[in-house]
Amino acid sequence: MALSETENGFSGGEGGGEADAIVQTCVLGSFSERGETTALISSLPEVHGDLGPRESTTERFLVIMNRYQEQPHLLDPHLEWMLNMILDFIRSEKSPPSLVHLCFKFLYVICKVRGYKIFMQLFPHEVADVQPVLDLMSRQDPSDSETWETRYMLLLWLSMTCLIPFDLSRLDGHLESDGGKAREPIMDRILAIAKSYLVVSDSARNAASVLVSKFMTRPDVKQKRLGDFLDWNLTTISQTNDQSLRNIVVLDGALQSLVNIRTHTQACMLSPAVLQCLEKKHLSESSEAMLRKLGVKLTQRLGLTFLKPRLAAWRYQRGSRSLAANLSMSQSAADSTGATSEVETKEQEEDYDIPEEVETVIEHLLLGLKDKETIVRWSAAKGIGRVTGRLPKELADEVVGSVLDCFSFQETDNAWHGGCLALAELGRRGLLLPSRLTDVVPLIIKSLIYEEKRGACSVGSNVRDAACYVCWSFARAYEPKELKPFVTQIARSVFNNMTLSWFLVVYIAGFPEYTKSMIDHLVAMKINHWDGMIRELATKALHNLTPQVPDYMAATVLPQLLKMAVGIDLHGRHGAILACGQITHALYKVGLQTNRTVVDMISPECVDALKNIHQMLMRPAICSLIEKLSLSKMPFKNDPIITGWQWIIDDTIKTLHLVSSGAALVSALSASCEEYYQASPGQADPQMQDALVSQYTEGLNNPQMLTRCGSALALGCLPKFMIHGKLKQVCLKCMCAETQKEGTFTEARRDAITSIAQVSVKAGACAEGSPDSTLCSANVDEVYGTLLSSMVDYTTDSRGDVGAWVREAAMTSLKDVTMLVASSAPEILSADMVKCMMCCLAQQSAEKIDRYRAHAGTIFLHLLHSTDPVVPHIPHREELLGIFPIETTTTLNWNAPSHAFKYIAQLLGLLEYQYHTLLGLTVSVGGITESTVHFSSQSLFDHLKLIQSDSAALGQFGETLLRIFRDNLHNDRVSVSFLKMLNQILANSCFEIFTTQENHPFCVDLLALCKEFKKSKDISKLRACISVLCGLIQFQGEVRKKVLSQLLLLLCHSFPVIRKTTASQMYEMLLTYDDVVDPEVLDDAMTLLSDTNCDLATVRPHRNQLCDWLGVPRPQPVTKVTI
Repeated sequence: MALSETENGFSGGEGGGEADAIVQTCVLGSFSERGETTALISSLPEVHGDLGPRESTTERFLVIMNRYQEQPHLLDPHLEWMLNMILDFIRSEKSPPSLVHLCFKFLYVICKVRGYKIFMQLFPHEVADVQPVLDLMSRQDPSDSETWETRYMLLLWLSMTCLIPFDLSRLDGHLESDGGKAREPIMDRILAIAKSYLVVSDSARNAASVLVSKFMTRPDVKQKRLGDFLDWNLTTISQTNDQSLRNIVVLDGALQSLVNIRTHTQACMLSPAVLQCLEKKHLSESSEAMLRKLGVKLTQRLGLTFLKPRLAAWRYQRGSRSLAANLSMSQSAADSTGATSEVETKEQEEDYDIPEEVETVIEHLLLGLKDKETIVRWSAAKGIGRVTGRLPKELADEVVGSVLDCFSFQETDNAWHGGCLALAELGRRGLLLPSRLTDVVPLIIKSLIYEEKRGACSVGSNVRDAACYVCWSFARAYEPKELKPFVTQIARSVFNNMTLSWFLVVYIAGFPEYTKSMIDHLVAMKINHWDGMIRELATKALHNLTPQVPDYMAATVLPQLLKMAVGIDLHGRHGAILACGQITHALYKVGLQTNRTVVDMISPECVDALKNIHQMLMRPAICSLIEKLSLSKMPFKNDPIITGWQWIIDDTIKTLHLVSSGAALVSALSASCEEYYQASPGQADPQMQDALVSQYTEGLNNPQMLTRCGSALALGCLPKFMIHGKLKQVCLKCMCAETQKEGTFTEARRDAITSIAQVSVKAGACAEGSPDSTLCSANVDEVYGTLLSSMVDYTTDSRGDVGAWVREAAMTSLKDVTMLVASSAPEILSADMVKCMMCCLAQQSAEKIDRYRAHAGTIFLHLLHSTDPVVPHIPHREELLGIFPIETTTTLNWNAPSHAFKYIAQLLGLLEYQYHTLLGLTVSVGGITESTVHFSSQSLFDHLKLIQSDSAALGQFGETLLRIFRDNLHNDRVSVSFLKMLNQILANSCFEIFTTQENHPFCVDLLALCKEFKKSKDISKLRACISVLCGLIQFQGEVRKKVLSQLLLLLCHSFPVIRKTTASQMYEMLLTYDDVVDPEVLDDAMTLLSDTNCDLATVRPHRNQLCDWLGVPRPQPVTKVTI
């Protein structure tokens, strides 16, 4: 195999972060699996009778062949030996039918990859092959859906045998059989087979049409059977409709057979009848695309029979079909191979009458150009090219004019696409004379930028692609001198069609011929595009193009955009506002290199217009404009416009997430503060500082969630000089907002957590600093306390675990703040803070949601392996480095449960992390996602096996389990998952060492905690509790009787489903633990449990009987005392 790889990189401009464009191509050099293929084919006699090996062999052969779908020619040297090997099995009289069918399946796989036209030529087609193939074909069952490949390949083989150069009647011999009954002639047998398979519903129908095309063109068959066959075909077409699937199949077969019959004298004589039949059938109105395509294809074939089979003498000829040769051909050579002179053309066209039917044919083909399916339009375009190639010059020009009528804006995109395909075919065949280029090229340029909005999307990509195909065909068809007047227009339009790949724009625009045309295209076509993403990409492209022609941008483009920014088209207005900001910022960057300001580069009128844009309230675009103008240092300080900008920002904060302008808003606020709210460098305007900080901190208590979110983000984006002296006020308000967990303020808590980290990082850390200006020993505990408390936010609503948003923000904030403090003031980081943080991260990295597990694990490793700065006081640092070596920072896939949990489970062996890690594993092992449950439980059990013989370690693990159970007894999120995990632990006998001791404290404490659920109404919790109680039966002593008492109480629970579950679980328990009940009554007890029904009155006597057998006191009813 040869691997070809090409890499091209283009820088993205403003961001500079655009990834390089990488193009990789994989080209196979040869058929490298000959040995394996030989082995697979040779194994067919051994595997055909066994389903498993047969399927695996077939699948492997299919995989090998499919590799060559795009390069099937590599199989050509090997087709013959593969075919011969398989035919040897088919021809063998010892081969059973199953082997024969498997062999034909292999042949079909090869034929599918290489194409039937090439592969069928390799079939043996001597006289001796006719009768065996015909007999084998006659034995097939057309209704057998398992062997359709056999019938398909036999029909192709039979098609080749029809090419023998002898009259078929000579193969009949004596038509009288031994029994005296006349045998059917071979000609009639083949015709009957062809007719029967033309109406089947599988792929054999296509092969049957190929058989007809080979069979009916034989001289002996033409003379004797062609007329009858055409009559049968026309009758079938006329009497069949397309209202049922069966009739559609019959029509398809009949039309395919007519299409494939080669043109000859008798067919020409019957062409008017066939055309008339098609007109009455109205196939163009059919709902089936394949029938419409066959109708168009047959119509063009009929049209060719009405015209003389000759090339038009008037056509434009270039003399070479090679593009490279055409481009290098000298003018003298081109002239010598030019078109036939006008005199010769007129002489060749004399006495040539065009039948009236040709007009009907062309009309149908032109209608096919507007069909809704591409396959129909493509067939019609090829038909237009073929028929026009046989017409006189005047009539051909009329056809070209009719094709150009497709390019009307009253037509649909289908007509434009069909028209482009037709023009490409006409140009490729030299039927579009140079005199027509002045009419054609403007339409092609329009097609290159064609786009039409339809609902929530647009159509036109197929039209643009077809227009590119037209350009390609013109380059092959015409001399350079013919295309020279149009080359620049076409090239610009083609490159403009690529501008959505905006990181390529700078490279293309580096050529002066395309720079301004590309800019004009972006302004005219993309700035007002219906898709907002396209508009944003177009504005970034304009930003990148500005350094190429800054004067053109400032003098021509910017005034044009400013007019659009106050227009009535909302899309255009939005795009223009964004573009104004991007271009202004780009001009500012250009001015830095030439020591000029933006005001020096644009006119005063444009400056005034930029100031007035804020009145048009399109929030995302206006925020982006404010940001770019602020970054461009526009001289608006102390201008009333700044007050207008601030009003827009403050008003947008109230509906932040509704307008989806969060990033644009915070960027605009930050940039405007940096440029216009400094009294001196690094010193805030006191009035604006007090006003903004007070306004946004008050917004954190607003009853509207969106206002809270916007205020939090606004505080987080304020520059350092704006929060200097206000840190305590800002952090305190954010902490208060985070702790308000009532209501539906999850998003606000998330943004408040993010804001705390952003403000802290901007303020910096200093151990002895002022708590109002920096992060110091006086306020670090409060900040960490707030962030760590957010790590246990598990709020849920109708959207699911929305608290995960807060936890994710808290993890990110902890990382940012910790890295700041560790680098600037590590002495204020206490050991308890770091321990709590690392334990919380370990818990999150063991939980069930892949995204948040990956986020926590990545931060955990980042803090562990950080060297500049080193995070102090990490518990068990050396052990952690052994579990997570440095390479895990890049190789460990936290999103994959199979990879992550085997690392996480090792933290259970570290005492400081055991509680939190096991708490995180609890919700994973007891979850519902199969892969997460499987790999997390497997990792947990692997750890338990390691400590199985260590009673101290196992005892510590048990204590941790009980502690988690006590702490989360009334927390349904944890308790149900805990019971499920505990059931798996008990079922795997992980505490077997405890079962040897009677009344082990672990079991006693666990039973006491399980009793807390007996009054629960939660069915899932009760079911999980029943499973745990059945698992506790393995413990010895008095505790076993207490467990049985609880189970027998649940056997008479008020919920029928709980009674049924208890009976089922106890039945399995008695099967598993044979020492629970006396063997003499075991069968009776199990029968009683299996017969338990849902009637509570019937269950109680059964329950009491079980109490006697199990040696447990019968439960006594409690009389309710009424006062």
